[in-house]
Amino acid sequence: MLSKEKMDRINFLAKKAKTASLSAEEKQEQKKLREEYLHHFRKGMRQHIESLKVVDEKGHDVTPEKLKKIQKDKGIHGR
Repeated sequence: MLSKEKMDRINFLAKKAKTASLSAEEKQEQKKLREEYLHHFRKGMRQHIESLKVVDEKGHDVTPEKLKKIQKDKGIHGR
């Protein structure tokens, strides 16, 4: 997760870009901050998806085998 300061900076640069032009340094900083944000977002999303357990309406585990293998390798859900 990004720090509050970095998130505030991302938001500041986005707002500034809408009302005025960013300098070359600010554009580079914005690009770097966005890449860092996306890295953390994707990492968190992957962890969330990898921890899912899919159950049908009858209560049977219908988690895809590919996901079960990932969970087994990582020791998630006791697989």
